[in-house]
Amino acid sequence: MRASQRARGEDVALVDALLSADERRRSSGVRFDELRAEQKQLGKQIPKATGDEKAGLLKRAEQLKADVKAADAERDAADAETQELLLRLGNLVHPDVPVGGEEDFVTLETHGTIRDFGAEGFEPKDHLELGQLLGAIDVERGAKVSGSRFYFLTGVGALLELALVNAAIAQATAAGFTPMLTPALVRPQSMAGTGFLGQAAQDVYHLDKDDLYLVGTSEVPLAAYHMDEIIDADRLPLRYAGFSPCFRREAGSHGKDTRGIFRVHQFDKVEMFSYVAPEDSQAEHQRLLEWEKQWLTSLELPFRVIDVASADLGSSAARKFDCEAWIPTQGKYRELTSTSDCTEFQSRRLSIRVRDGKQVKPLATLNGTLCAVPRTIVAILENHQQADGSVRVPEVLRPYLGGREVLEPVSR
Repeated sequence: MRASQRARGEDVALVDALLSADERRRSSGVRFDELRAEQKQLGKQIPKATGDEKAGLLKRAEQLKADVKAADAERDAADAETQELLLRLGNLVHPDVPVGGEEDFVTLETHGTIRDFGAEGFEPKDHLELGQLLGAIDVERGAKVSGSRFYFLTGVGALLELALVNAAIAQATAAGFTPMLTPALVRPQSMAGTGFLGQAAQDVYHLDKDDLYLVGTSEVPLAAYHMDEIIDADRLPLRYAGFSPCFRREAGSHGKDTRGIFRVHQFDKVEMFSYVAPEDSQAEHQRLLEWEKQWLTSLELPFRVIDVASADLGSSAARKFDCEAWIPTQGKYRELTSTSDCTEFQSRRLSIRVRDGKQVKPLATLNGTLCAVPRTIVAILENHQQADGSVRVPEVLRPYLGGREVLEPVSR
């Protein structure tokens, strides 16, 4: 765990503080049990005693009462400190994860062909210019109504979102996922249990009056769906595909992606979530990645798969793969989907267990973005644009757009 913390760039001393607190919790628990046992034994002796012996026993009983109370308080304090430190500790990093920061990822594979717009005889427009030509994106009125990083999807923009969501849910359902519409507001234990009140807390919206949190992903309610439950092993794997609005402060992104809808405060997303036996988590992780690759391939987007470096994992993930689509006007790959193996980290915090015969133990949870709508729209508009400002519709989306093959400009 020390090595894991070091790889994450987190405080290694936290491990030693946790061990120390846990030792105090254990020793104070033993002390409390010993004093309570003596107290009970004394309670049996006092009625039988007389004279000076009884007076001595009563005096000892008074002292024991105070000692038991103090030991109980010490045990509770040590337990509370242990739990608080546990919640600050990230998941154990998988040994195959590349060590380092955001730029230290390893590229595992690339897919598709990057278009040469120069050879086609025109300069590509960015997604915002295309969105305005198509009457699909309105960020000016989004800012007027709600502030920066908000937007309206209008006309074919709104239809394109609905087409993406329906196509993504159709793929997930065909793969055996149960479609879910999830709450956008959750209680603190749900947010903390999934690991989003640690290093990610700065990006979370909190409603003080109600003590509820706006979710940044449907991973949170899907993880908490089976909170405090024991699931029979023969029901696994459980797979859910959640559709929900997502809310993020983007507190650490000042000055980044300020143009258009790539990085926004509110967006919709289709998220895959799996509950599996711990020994099956790595195989399930690969399955989630394959479903993401299938989705991006169906959208005819060029993309690469990266093995995310240790300091960029997020506290709940033991390992994470990102699929990054090529964005022509930025000249680089940008994250579109992500899948994380959270092993037993979330299930232990949320008290979700599996019953396998007579054994009851924590299970593993995994998540994978299938379609984060705004970023997917960005990639589709830029990669499938044509010289006249129109955008070719990928075949997989056409049935959900009334058979439309091209999105045509409404203004020039």
